[in-house]
Amino acid sequence: MIWRPEDGPVAVTGARAPVPGRWRTGRAARLAGAGLVVVLACLATFVLWSLAATSQLEQRVELTSTVADGYQQVRTGAATEAAMEREYRLEPGPQSRAYFAAAADQLQAGLDQVQRHGNAQDRMAVAQLTAAHEGYRLAVAGMFAAVDRGDAPAAVRLAVRDVAPWAVALRDQAWDVAESHRAESLRDLAAMRHLQRLSEQLAPVMFLGGLMMLILFTMVLRGYRGTLQRQQAQALHDALHDALTGLPNRSLLVDRCDQALRQGRRQGTVSGLLLLDLDRFKEVNDALGQACGDALLVQVGTRLTECIREMDTVARLGADEYAVLMPAVGSLPAALSAASRLRQAIESPFRLGDVDVDVDVEVSVGVAVSDSSMTDAATLLQQADSAMYAAKQQHLGVAPYSVDDESSSPQRLAMLGELRRGMSRGELVLHYQPKVSLSTGEVSGVEALVRWQHPERGLLPPDDFIPLAERTGLIGPLTDYVLDAAFAQARLWIDVGRPMTIAVNVSGRNLLDEHLLDQVRAALDQHGVPASRLVLEVTETAIIAEPRRTLDLLTRLSGLGVRLSIDDFGAGYTSLAQLSTLPVTELKIDRSFVSAMTEHRSQAMIVHSLIELGHNLGLTMVAEGVETAAVMAALRAYGCDVAQGYYLTRPLPIGAFDDWCATWSGLDSLGDRRLDRRLSDHAATVVQQRRGTPGSLPRPLAG
Repeated sequence: MIWRPEDGPVAVTGARAPVPGRWRTGRAARLAGAGLVVVLACLATFVLWSLAATSQLEQRVELTSTVADGYQQVRTGAATEAAMEREYRLEPGPQSRAYFAAAADQLQAGLDQVQRHGNAQDRMAVAQLTAAHEGYRLAVAGMFAAVDRGDAPAAVRLAVRDVAPWAVALRDQAWDVAESHRAESLRDLAAMRHLQRLSEQLAPVMFLGGLMMLILFTMVLRGYRGTLQRQQAQALHDALHDALTGLPNRSLLVDRCDQALRQGRRQGTVSGLLLLDLDRFKEVNDALGQACGDALLVQVGTRLTECIREMDTVARLGADEYAVLMPAVGSLPAALSAASRLRQAIESPFRLGDVDVDVDVEVSVGVAVSDSSMTDAATLLQQADSAMYAAKQQHLGVAPYSVDDESSSPQRLAMLGELRRGMSRGELVLHYQPKVSLSTGEVSGVEALVRWQHPERGLLPPDDFIPLAERTGLIGPLTDYVLDAAFAQARLWIDVGRPMTIAVNVSGRNLLDEHLLDQVRAALDQHGVPASRLVLEVTETAIIAEPRRTLDLLTRLSGLGVRLSIDDFGAGYTSLAQLSTLPVTELKIDRSFVSAMTEHRSQAMIVHSLIELGHNLGLTMVAEGVETAAVMAALRAYGCDVAQGYYLTRPLPIGAFDDWCATWSGLDSLGDRRLDRRLSDHAATVVQQRRGTPGSLPRPLAG
């Protein structure tokens, strides 16, 4: 059984999208890096701890030694005082008194040293020793006075009764605290020696362990570096190849195309480029599922590769678009013959593994060949893209790029280059045409229409360059340019407190561009414009070209909050079934009906029918091409919602448009109210006839 897109969905059993596993190669490197940091931190911590502990003990030993020295001075001073006191009692003389005074000063100096460097307990001991020393000195002073009077019995009595007890107390206290601090100093010295021995023992262990860890982590990092290099090589490959099919992508194709063109100029050969687009691939994807769609794309790439020469290149450019580069192809007929063979190969049924059907697809092929003057791949790609677009639009299957085609003439190509440069220089400008509510007379919105301010040809209308952009890949950047400029102006209107809904036209080729949604979202976010302030206008022709694909894109745009309008409604082939499923909010009646509605009764009845149809579907009805007061009045009578046309104003540059808005005072400012009443009566007669009410046929009114 051969399945075709028009056959509708089929059941797919057992289809599973493969989930490729990913090795977290960076985890080992992160662990190795963290390990290095930990090792270095441990070594640094050990060194700092050893230095800090040693320094702390050294300071403590030094402080204890200083206090011990102070107590030693107290002991020495007390002993010297006792000796000089006895010597003076036995052999009085000035020298003994001087030695006694010096010993007293030494004792006091020791007490002061302990007071400065000791702790609270030491300061209490100093207070006690000071009190004992004061008592001793008072007792000695009394004894020295008795000696100086020559009263030996009194001197002996004072020495035994007063001096001796104070001397013993002072000596014992000084001895006790001195010995205590000496023992503490010895303990601190022992602790410091123990710490030094511990540091000496741990240092080799720490550094040896750290060295081993460094070696281990270095090996891990070297392994990761090798993995990283392989990943970089893979990343380079991925950057130049399609992830799904493994075929070269656009970047690699352009590079090889440039090489082929350079070789062709040197050797005088011709290179060919074939651009292939699968027709209605999205329908295959929707009916059979994404997994089957991916499998089909892979098989298409494989089949193309099997049908080409070894020197040729097959590349995947987009979702369903492939390219085949054929260096030294010989001639255009040879390239066309190769394109026909490839088309036949692709249109043979494909067997997908999990689907018990053969899938039949069609393909459109554009063919372009280089010439001696071609210097870059972009031109060849552009020509092939133009030919492929013609093949798709005209259902030709295979179409060559023709230099005889007016749209492909050297003048047009030169104009295309000028258009590219014009966009980069900001030569494209927007003119604005108001859309006026026929019930309130207020400006309900504005349509942004692009113009080209050509430096030599002056202001060019869109018909002079939009078709050329649509035939090439330039329509995407052009749409992006218009959206950016329109949103920038919409942002300015919001900032001045005059928000305006702005309408922008998109072409049929835009609706086939999967990046349009991202373009719109990015432009809205960049300028901070609410999505509800944007109306995208699409034509019926664009919708029916790829209905399912277009419906999917329009639905996603509507979900973003963008309002959608069908432009030139009534001139295309949109069915009521399609209209009811489209997420549109507005219909714009084609100007061919509007402009003739007051001249031909049939046109007026069509307009009225379209307005009733739109209202029954809950849509806003807009009449474009309103150029006379008669048309305006008839539309008001029919209940049309919005009018747009030269009768209100031509599209204006932004300055003139703002001036027009400032002077706009409503519909009554447009002209003769009596004429409006007369025209309303005429339109009412048409409505009565439309509903079967008896009456004479109206006579057309001139505008």
